[in-house]
Amino acid sequence: MPFDPQAYRPEQTLLSLGEPFYDPVTAADFPETRLRFRNDRAAREVGLDRLSDSEWIAHFGRFTPLPGTLPQPLALRYHGHQFRVYNPDIGDGRGFTFAQLRNRDGRLMDLGTKGSGQTPWSRFGDGRLTLKGGVREILASEMLEALGVPTSRSFSLIETGEALQRNDEPSPTRAAVLVRLSHGHIRIGTFQRLAYLRDAEAMRRLVGYVLRELYGEDGDDPLRLLDHVIARTATLAARYMAAGFVHGVLNSDNINITGESFDYGPWRFAPTWEPGFTAAYFDHAGLYAFGRQPEAIHWDAMQLAVSLRVLAEAEPMIALLDTFGDRYQPAITDALLWRLGRKPIDPASDRALVQAIERALRASGTGIDRFFFDAFAQPLPAEYGPEWDEARALLDRHAPRAARDHAYWHGAPCAMLIDEVEAIWSRIADADDWSALDAKVAHIREMGDALGQLVEPR
Repeated sequence: MPFDPQAYRPEQTLLSLGEPFYDPVTAADFPETRLRFRNDRAAREVGLDRLSDSEWIAHFGRFTPLPGTLPQPLALRYHGHQFRVYNPDIGDGRGFTFAQLRNRDGRLMDLGTKGSGQTPWSRFGDGRLTLKGGVREILASEMLEALGVPTSRSFSLIETGEALQRNDEPSPTRAAVLVRLSHGHIRIGTFQRLAYLRDAEAMRRLVGYVLRELYGEDGDDPLRLLDHVIARTATLAARYMAAGFVHGVLNSDNINITGESFDYGPWRFAPTWEPGFTAAYFDHAGLYAFGRQPEAIHWDAMQLAVSLRVLAEAEPMIALLDTFGDRYQPAITDALLWRLGRKPIDPASDRALVQAIERALRASGTGIDRFFFDAFAQPLPAEYGPEWDEARALLDRHAPRAARDHAYWHGAPCAMLIDEVEAIWSRIADADDWSALDAKVAHIREMGDALGQLVEPR
């Protein structure tokens, strides 16, 4: 039996929402299916690691339904603000939800796709994903997972044998279909669509679904949902900053209702602590720059509150939105202390350390990844100059939370800057050499093991 009977727990809870929330679709019939990446670590959590490669390809390249879960793929409907401009003409245009499963902890998980073909929401797109885009998503999601950011996980990448034309990279280029494992695909934009349609009944049903299936609570109280989402998205913003990550496109249709990061397009990791650093070449105003990400995510949470006005009064939601900053500050403090390998002392001392480190990183231009590698659970090396004196003194007051004895600390810091991303891709594009990608994923996972787990909010 290819499924682990102790871990394979199929679900189809999405069907309870009903037809207004999705469109049944059919996956593209690809010319070929060449397995390029399978995440057995993630597959083990949902009982799918025993699949042979041919069975894997049948399910995640040809999309033969998994037993007991969704009978056919569903393209979800949503709206969203894209760079602060409302767009009612979007939805799953090159992806769908393929299956739902419980993981070993009982958490509801979705298997969703990117590049699986056209849907009613494709507009003028071909519904496809470039192989380079799939490789980049593997790198982003693996790195973020290791750095403690709640994220979707790249589950499978299969090359599909098509030649794609793209305006923003050399074409024709190779095509692929990606499968993600994530904690649901409900977005803030899903709620925006129902508010746009003034469908209060469907909105209440959606609130109840999210509270029940994604937060484990009974009821359909919109204020309770908003409270959860503000807490989760404030944590997400803090974890992005601690990781030095820039998502690039923090539109409201790209914000998961559980605060889980996903959909990696023009992402970058910032080389230094530069608030104005951007990831998307088209973000001319710096709306989603590194230092503006908490503001952007807070703004998206406001759009959820606006949507929930069909069910709740404004005043209590405004009061909840005002707590975003109070939740963000301890979240970034916790995340930075974790990455530094330090134990907390008290809120004032911990916050003073965070502020001193941010000032020193900006003043010195020190690489983010180099600093956290050097500072983890040990005094700063002598070569860190006088601009680090304040941070050095405060660091020395915080006791290590872990020993620096993992093999990772005897090598080089793991970073994910754009030059390395391009080099990994060049070896695949020029010589079909996947060894650099495999080595990078192994190095990332080694770093994650050395850092230990930063617990996700539940």
